[in-house]
Amino acid sequence: MADNSTLMSETGRSLLVDSSILDSKITESSKEKIFTASASDEEMPQIETRVIVVQEASKCKELLDALEEIKVPYLKAESVEEYRDAESPEFETVFVIADFHAPVCEDLYKADCRVLGPPIVMHCARRGEALPFSCRPLYCASMLNLVLCFTGFRKKEELVKLVTLVHHMGGIIRRDFSSKVTHLVANSTQGDKFRVAVSLGTPIMKAEWIYKSWERRDEIDFCAADEEFKNEFKVPPFQDCMLSFLGFSEEEQKSMEEMTEMQGGQHLPVGDERCTHLIVEENTVKELPFEPSQSLYVVKQEWFWGSIQMDARAGESIYLFEKADSPELKTSVSQLSLSTPNSNRKRRRLRERLLQLTRDTDMSPFPPRKRPSAEHSLSMGSLLDISNTPEASMASGETPKLSCMKPSKNSTPLPPKQSARWQVAMELYQTESNYVDILTTIIQVFQVPLEKEGQLGGPILAAEEIKTIFGSIPDILDVHIKIQEDLEDLMINWTESKSIGDVILKYSKDLLKTYPPFVNFFEMSKETITKCEKQKPRFHAFLKINQAKPECGRQSLAELLIRPVQRLPSVALLLNDLKKHTAEDNPDKATLERAIESLKEVMTHINEDKRKTEAQRQIFDVVYEVDGCPANLLSSHRSLIQRLETVALGDDLCDRGEQVTLFLFNDCLEVARKRRKVIGGFKSPHGQNRPPASLKHVVLMPLSQIKKVLDIRETEDCHKAFALVVRPPTEQTNLLFSFQITTEEPPKEDWLKTLCRHLANTICKADAENLIFATDPDSIEVNTKDMDSTLSRASRAIKKTSKRVTRAFSFSKTPKGALRRVLMAHSSSVEGKSVCTTSENYLGGRQASMSSLAGIHSPSLLNLPSAFEKRSHTLSRSTTHLI
Repeated sequence: MADNSTLMSETGRSLLVDSSILDSKITESSKEKIFTASASDEEMPQIETRVIVVQEASKCKELLDALEEIKVPYLKAESVEEYRDAESPEFETVFVIADFHAPVCEDLYKADCRVLGPPIVMHCARRGEALPFSCRPLYCASMLNLVLCFTGFRKKEELVKLVTLVHHMGGIIRRDFSSKVTHLVANSTQGDKFRVAVSLGTPIMKAEWIYKSWERRDEIDFCAADEEFKNEFKVPPFQDCMLSFLGFSEEEQKSMEEMTEMQGGQHLPVGDERCTHLIVEENTVKELPFEPSQSLYVVKQEWFWGSIQMDARAGESIYLFEKADSPELKTSVSQLSLSTPNSNRKRRRLRERLLQLTRDTDMSPFPPRKRPSAEHSLSMGSLLDISNTPEASMASGETPKLSCMKPSKNSTPLPPKQSARWQVAMELYQTESNYVDILTTIIQVFQVPLEKEGQLGGPILAAEEIKTIFGSIPDILDVHIKIQEDLEDLMINWTESKSIGDVILKYSKDLLKTYPPFVNFFEMSKETITKCEKQKPRFHAFLKINQAKPECGRQSLAELLIRPVQRLPSVALLLNDLKKHTAEDNPDKATLERAIESLKEVMTHINEDKRKTEAQRQIFDVVYEVDGCPANLLSSHRSLIQRLETVALGDDLCDRGEQVTLFLFNDCLEVARKRRKVIGGFKSPHGQNRPPASLKHVVLMPLSQIKKVLDIRETEDCHKAFALVVRPPTEQTNLLFSFQITTEEPPKEDWLKTLCRHLANTICKADAENLIFATDPDSIEVNTKDMDSTLSRASRAIKKTSKRVTRAFSFSKTPKGALRRVLMAHSSSVEGKSVCTTSENYLGGRQASMSSLAGIHSPSLLNLPSAFEKRSHTLSRSTTHLI
């Protein structure tokens, strides 16, 4: 059946007639009645609404409460016979029915009675609204205010069912498509309605969307237009399409075939008669290997990526592929392309003069440059290491000009020879112009379309992701536009006394303000691009379309975004070269030296900021990874030095054989064990899902408490082991922590040296190596022989089970706060004793250490005494010779 056909129900009513017109007439008549009633209350009697709750609906307590809340009188009835035909001048009867598929609902509808469902009544009660007036049975508000149009449905029964369900959910049906239609329900990707919907960006839905919405009809707060729900039932761009690919590399073709399947299409070999679209790589294919049929669309790859970006099948007419020598070849301009702004007349005149000059002097201001590989261009080294940048060589220059220039016939030739200083200054200006063009391209071609409201298919990226990718690029562009304009004035009115150094010094503070925010987070920007490109096909298609544009020079967004990282070192090189060709008596000589120093200060500041940012980010990663990590670990002066994976060799910190991770900071050591049970993750403030914490905090140990670092000698029973002799400020005995390194990197010797170096810095000692003591494993009763044995693992499992059972059946669970207060109160009496027996010394030492530790502000040290009380007396004897 055609789209514009009219379907008649049993009552003779048109189901596809514009229900909005009928509803508007009812609304207008209702308003007239209200107005008339308000004008002459004495003449017209008040009509009160009466609700008849039928059958199963009368048993719903929530429904009855809702009716009482909106203060509408109601009656319960098992049969509607006595109320259906009764016409009362005092009451307007509304029937509430739970089952709209029951015969009673159809009977009431035929009798022109108002029929509502329980969800719409409860919806009105929650909002404090009166019961809606509807000429059709209205069950819920799932599609309230939605205007739907249908296309491509050939079966009358299916269309009648869909239209009825939409009316039951409060939706409006329009026969003809217009801008007022909010959703197009399509059973085919052909037809005028489909094309208009694509051009207007109207969501195109499957019929399943209506059925699934009806299944959720009893959810009061459910809305069929919810983005997350609606996106599951959108018509994919390549539905009913059979695609073939010609001229692409094997890897790229495989990627496009996978994308085709994801977007609802199928792919076939080239030449298959069932194929509907042949996608051609226009840069490599000049002629088709066969004569295409009339029904086959031969399109450029831009159609493929454009369809994915718009989340709908794009029109083929503007993307048709033509032979290079075909007289019918027409330049197709993509609807998605954006033109970069033209240069002004003054700048164009200068370029024409420069081009004429270079033609006469055989010195090109646009030196040829090979496109760097993505791997090289994305390397992030120090900004002060300007020898590795692509602009390090004068011959290589900056990025090649992205727009072509045509010489003017009226261009005035300049003298064929100019000074070396002028040539370097001209190169500085030209590279600055190229750089401004690149930044403009990044903003106009990438950032502006992504931020644009009302995008076809909805926003491609979230606002936070856009901010992360582009950062302070607009601010950097503003500064360099001013620098370019000043350099342009110098080149037009060039004399040897012109000062280029003053231009750089003029904007040095602006460079210091705008560059660090971008450079410091450039790695995060790259990661965001990579992640979004993998997770969001529309963004991947967006990048593919724009990368092929001439203004991008076939460079990816990541390759363009690295230009700000490379620009300042490039300028510093050119200024150095300019200084070499500047005479000693030229005033610009000293100015150039100051300009170079100012640039170095900016780059040094950027590097320092970058190191601080990376250090803070690493600390945050540790906090996220370690459950229960103390908040005082976060500090502006603290930085992560190294991470070491070990196994505990004693029962002090945790059970013997348990996996322990050591995080060495410049002033402390965080000890964490592997969690036995990992709970679900959480969301960071930026909305990114983080994995659950895999480690559990044990202790945060200041390096000043480490008195000795023991290098345990290698023996047959002991490998890659070391120990720490620790003594908190108020402890009377030493504590021994022993570990075995479980990884190949770093080597034990390097780890111990790194630890001692930072330990020496903390306690202000110059001889860091004297803090390492070699010892035999027997002297401290340490061995690693049975760490991986089955018996050892079984023993650890028994210990863990025993601890859990003990905790589960413990009847003396003293609160930590009460225990801490008791220990602190007892500390004064213990410390006041000067003479005591050996047993008193032992007990007093334990109590004093526990009380003093309880008074420490850091909660990470509170659990130390309970962990060490079993072995503190033994260790005090075994480690006496090490003090």
